[in-house]
Amino acid sequence: MKAGIWLTTPNVAMVEMAGELGFGVAVFDLEHGIMDPSALETLVGLSAALGITPFLKVAASERRFVMEGLDRGACGVILPQIEDWRHAKQATAFAKYPPLGKRGASGGRVFGYQRAGAQFYETQNKTSKCIVMIETKGALRDVADIAALDTVDGLFVGPTDLALSCGRKAYEQSDADFADIERIAKAAKAAGKSFMWPAWSAREQQMARTLGADTVIVSDEFGALRSGMLAAMATFQQPSSKG
Repeated sequence: MKAGIWLTTPNVAMVEMAGELGFGVAVFDLEHGIMDPSALETLVGLSAALGITPFLKVAASERRFVMEGLDRGACGVILPQIEDWRHAKQATAFAKYPPLGKRGASGGRVFGYQRAGAQFYETQNKTSKCIVMIETKGALRDVADIAALDTVDGLFVGPTDLALSCGRKAYEQSDADFADIERIAKAAKAAGKSFMWPAWSAREQQMARTLGADTVIVSDEFGALRSGMLAAMATFQQPSSKG
């Protein structure tokens, strides 16, 4: 099981620290984050050089964004707000070259800056991962069929959006929340696909281990910054010891 970080800005320092501390995965959030293409190009290359597997959570599950994410050289894309099996089948096709999918050929980093050989596209279809976020009621309903798609390599739970979509007022690590997450994990494992979970709390991380998660996102950029600042302030506010 790999530990991952979550970034929403082009924070080179955090990637470098993650490499030093042994994190295995970095997720760059383009749906909610603030990253320009040139910065992203640097972050993906830096992550790979440090032995961190870079995933891009694309801005939207559309052709342009899915293919653009992979063309940056990311090891995989994470597709948000998938509505159901039909939507998953359409969107994930953009992550795989024909005859498996509809990804368009390009050039640059992915191609090693040279012409592709005969085995390139088949190899890319195996090594470039397409991960579907299960964060809507429709996707949860169809989760087993989504996991079974040949163009899907794994499932990524979006716990807050999923809870809201299912009619709960918030994600509160309730029995209903965890039952949904367990259903997603079981669907992934039954299909022989990976399961990823952004699990921030100790309770979530323990359940991720129990469910056999392949990757657990354990630290996000702003959460880590806030935790560090809170710890510094707590130390500062401690009463001075009398000598």
